[in-house]
Amino acid sequence: MTTDRERVGGVVAAQRPRRADARRNFDALLAAAREAFAEKGGEASLEDIARKAGVGIGTLYRNFPTRQVLFETVYADEVDALCRLADEVAEVPDPWQGLTTWLRRFVEYTVTKRAIREAMSGESEIFVSCRRAMLDAGEPLLLRAQEGGEVRGEVTFDELLRMVSGVAGAAYVDEAQRDRVLGYALNGIRSAR
Repeated sequence: MTTDRERVGGVVAAQRPRRADARRNFDALLAAAREAFAEKGGEASLEDIARKAGVGIGTLYRNFPTRQVLFETVYADEVDALCRLADEVAEVPDPWQGLTTWLRRFVEYTVTKRAIREAMSGESEIFVSCRRAMLDAGEPLLLRAQEGGEVRGEVTFDELLRMVSGVAGAAYVDEAQRDRVLGYALNGIRSAR
């Protein structure tokens, strides 16, 4: 049986072309779409995305036949990256550093997620799989930090993500201010020493 995480990783892998030049175009389109959705929301122009990626609109449609397929692929790619990062930081000796590294990347993800979520059905099959895969990847980081005495024991992963999402959703002067506010919020979950 395929896990949610395997399914999410498979969305992008199944679409990624085999030829090197086509793969570069595919990856450039994903990066341009991610940036465009973060800046302009779900209504970002597909023509602008193709132009930013340095390809023609035909190449965009060859890789992503519909706007929905593009949304789902960008979203799955973001979640897959979060899952891979969770694996990497789970090996970091300091559990607090591992957790906060992952949460800071989660904040970047929420910007793209917001735009894509508006455009996708909130209960689409891929959205549900992505959410479960992300929770399965990130929750062990919190548990490890709690077991290491770094995070208060009563903090749940759902509450932590809600707090971080709230911080990410506010308006800031710049990213540095957002990072400082996130740091203040994260300090609130630390165990008393």
